[in-house]
This record gives sequence, C-alpha cells and structure tokens, in this order.
Amino acid sequence: MTNVISCDTAIPADRARAIKTRQQAMWASGDFAVIGATLQVVGELLNEAADVRAVHRVLDVAAGSGNATLAAARRFASVTSTDYVPALLERGRRRADAEGFANVTFEVADAEALPYADASFDVVLSTFGVMFAPDHQRAAAELMRVCNSGGRIGLANWTPTGFLGQLLHLIAEYVPPTPGVQSPLLWGTDAHVRELFPGAAKIEHTTRIFAFRYRSPEHWVEVFRNFYGPTHTAFLALDADGQAALEADLVSLLRSQDLGGGNGLVVPGEYLETVVTK
Repeated sequence: MTNVISCDTAIPADRARAIKTRQQAMWASGDFAVIGATLQVVGELLNEAADVRAVHRVLDVAAGSGNATLAAARRFASVTSTDYVPALLERGRRRADAEGFANVTFEVADAEALPYADASFDVVLSTFGVMFAPDHQRAAAELMRVCNSGGRIGLANWTPTGFLGQLLHLIAEYVPPTPGVQSPLLWGTDAHVRELFPGAAKIEHTTRIFAFRYRSPEHWVEVFRNFYGPTHTAFLALDADGQAALEADLVSLLRSQDLGGGNGLVVPGEYLETVVTK
C-alpha cells in the first residue's frame, strides 16, 4: 500500500522490484481511468502553468489515462505519454483517438528509468503520478535528465494536509504501508521538492484546490472502492468487519470536509502545482 511515512533509507534492488510490482498491480486494479477523467482540469491548469506551446516536445510521466497528455495535445505540442500500467495507456490512447490527435505517442515506461536520451523534451509533466514512485530521488533525477536546459517540469501533487493526504493516512490505519518507502505526499511539500531538484534554476509553487463532486459521501465511497487503486486494494485486504469500519470512517471523513450544503457532495482536495525550471 501507499506509504505515508518518511524514510530516507535506500531500498535494495530486489526489494524495490517487489514493491514496484505490487504498485503496478494496485494501479491496474479497479479502473483508475474512471477517477482520472474527473481530474482533467488539473492537467489543463498544469499545461498553462508550464506554458506548453505548439513547438514543444512534451513528456507526460506516470500519465495514467492521459489528462496532462490530452491537455498538451490540445495545445498542438508533440506529446509522448508514458506509464508502467499498459491498460491505463490504452485508455489514454482511446481518448486521444476519439479527439483525433495524431501528435501523441503512447509508450510503457518506468518513471525511475525513462527510456529516453538526455535533454529529449522541452516540457516534462506529471499529474498525481510520479509522486507514487518508490524512489523519489531517482524519479526526480530522471525528470531532470530528460528535460532540456531551460526547459520546465510541471507537477501536480497532493499535499499531506489536504483531503487526499487525510485519505491516505486513514487507509494506512487499516492496511499498514510498506516499511522503508518514502511517503508520496512529500512531493506536495516545498521542502521535499527543493531537496529533489537541487540543481534547478527556479522552483515555483501554486497551491490549488480540486473539488471532488459526487452525489453523496456514499456515492464517493462506491466509486473509489471500485475504481481507485489504493482504496480498491485496501477494501480487498480486509474482512467484512474491517470493510464496514473503513467505509464508515471514509463517510465520516467526507462529511467532515463536505462543502455541498446538502446539495451534492463537494470536497476540496488541496494539491501543490509546481513548475521547476532546469
């Protein structure tokens, strides 16, 4: 499961492979594309923040079903969309085909070992994706390596104190996180990002809110239980009593955050939008 504990201990190669295999299985479970489609506005905003232009070569890392990919394609950039879950890339490909984009290439790739030459891209993007790579330093180094000098790295990462941070902490109470793996939520903090990109010419942050809009807390739980990897696998790991308790705690969390006033669920999800200039 996703870890919410900071740890700086290097992970042995064989253990790292096992962790990554479990992560791939988690994100391949359910159907993240259902959740991802609701997050499209984040990809659009990130492309604006990174100033993506038609002349740019763009790489979307841990792209999922392609939100940032499609946003860049709509700006007529040449886009390479990557993920280590082939099924999610296929969903992105189908979305690109539906919109008639011929300027997008889809390739299976690991964020920690990108199969591209140094300085291959003008802009590198990731929305709620690279933050889940087990080795933060290696993933960040790869983003910097494939970005050209003067290019930009645009990131959208959930914050530890926002709704998703609280959600992942809650899940961790039921399904213990993998020991020795840094929290993905660290990517949503200025201090950690600056540690990851020490050679950057400039790092700029904007705190943004994505509103989760569902019919009710129960509806949100139904959708995330079926389609969102971390929640889906957490429920599968629990017996009936544990599932009932987790569901009750999720509903309670959602109600405590709800701004909908009884007219549909509206939960603000804080994330950190970051633009790193190399």
